[in-house]
Amino acid sequence: MLLNIGTKAAILAIVIFIPLSGYSLWASEQNKQTVQQVLDRHKILVSFYPIYKFTKAVGGDKVDVSVIIPSGVEPHDWEPTVQDIENLKKAKMVVINGAGLESWIPKLVAANPDIVVVDSSKNISLMQKNETKSMTDPHIWLDPVLVKIQVQNIADGLIKIDPENADYYQQNANQYKAKLDQLDSQIRTNLASCNKKDFLAFHDAFSYFSKEYGLNQNTIVGGLNPENEPTATKLEEITQKAQNLGINIVFTEEAVNPQIAKVIADEIHGKVLVLSPLEVTNINNDYIEKMQNNLSNLKEALCS
Repeated sequence: MLLNIGTKAAILAIVIFIPLSGYSLWASEQNKQTVQQVLDRHKILVSFYPIYKFTKAVGGDKVDVSVIIPSGVEPHDWEPTVQDIENLKKAKMVVINGAGLESWIPKLVAANPDIVVVDSSKNISLMQKNETKSMTDPHIWLDPVLVKIQVQNIADGLIKIDPENADYYQQNANQYKAKLDQLDSQIRTNLASCNKKDFLAFHDAFSYFSKEYGLNQNTIVGGLNPENEPTATKLEEITQKAQNLGINIVFTEEAVNPQIAKVIADEIHGKVLVLSPLEVTNINNDYIEKMQNNLSNLKEALCS
């Protein structure tokens, strides 16, 4: 039987339309599932860069992580805005470094009393930097061995709010801790052959790191806040100390005036390199890579 042209066109349309409509429905369902997965992610707030990287590593695709302190802003003296307080009302959990760094956290928690607060410094032996004020050194994130504890604290927090995915979070935490073990081993191996132990950092950020790896930290700025500037007398003292210790590399940081370090470097006929405390780093940077950059510069200072 011969089919007329109109009938053939109708059959062809049906042959094409049915698979396409089926695919369209499937694609629509997939998009709905993807959107739902995004909507189902737990909203987590974190204080600043290192905590963001650790939380993302543990939470994976089951969390929506936002940083409270903006990129490029020094965390020591930051204060929350009204908008920050509003954002906290929508979050399920907030992760902080702890150890006294986030003195503003009570203001945020007051806006959302039901929020789960994870202090990642829990179970870490903290250093006291000022006996009269009992000031605690918060820079635990610069010691990969201590970061493993921070990562586990974050995993425990996520498991608390989402116990159904406990295995997922713990597996991610274990994988990241394995990377930290590799970083720790790399640091020890690279510094083992260096004949120097003293280095000149910009501010007092590397005490935990120095203790972990048997180094002696000297600083241009004596306190925990890099925004303090040394006096002329202090610069003279540091310059003399650098000469006495045989230091020929002076470290600066991303968010400070590099001229301060350059003044000392010029006096000792040395040069300036960056030793990052990872406080004002862009969140797109990788923590492990930033620490490896620090290691490379530190090795040049200690092995040359």
